[in-house]
Amino acid sequence: MSQNLKDKPLSPEIQAAALGARVATGTHTTTADLSGFDERIQRALNAAWEKKALELTVLDLREIASFTDFFVIATGRNKRQVQAISDEVVDELKRSGTRAARVEGYQNAEWILVDYGDFVVHVFEDKARRFYDLERLWREASRFDVLPPGSEIANLKSEISNRKSDGSDLKSEIADEPERDEPRSSTDL
Repeated sequence: MSQNLKDKPLSPEIQAAALGARVATGTHTTTADLSGFDERIQRALNAAWEKKALELTVLDLREIASFTDFFVIATGRNKRQVQAISDEVVDELKRSGTRAARVEGYQNAEWILVDYGDFVVHVFEDKARRFYDLERLWREASRFDVLPPGSEIANLKSEISNRKSDGSDLKSEIADEPERDEPRSSTDL
């Protein structure tokens, strides 16, 4: 395993971006916070987005497992997309000089596992992801649900996070708005 990944603590920005985790021990982060991950994991996530992967999640297993440091989990809508996502991840990392130690499940394409040693990429078909539910199985791991770049939700959560860190007070901004005597109509919006 890479000593570099083990010694790399999560940045305060990532820890501050906890905007509503789906599990008690997990953490929710947005694309603005990907800088806290190893460059190869960022490349794997970007490659998966290029092929329209759904529900991208990173599990940090460094505290609870010795066989790998991270799981990168993605979902495809069908077997062809699952294969395309895994192909793009393998090709992108190969172009940057990182080769997969092994690839399993490619022919069946319900669950493709791409092992890079210190992180493992899991690409599931939707039904298989719900059945195997790695997030539940590894619920002690820190969980990062990663949103694609440019998504409205990612942009809104980044803006909220930035306002919180800037010390902006949304309540005072709302309070500064002049009061109206008459109710708002749909034409006022």
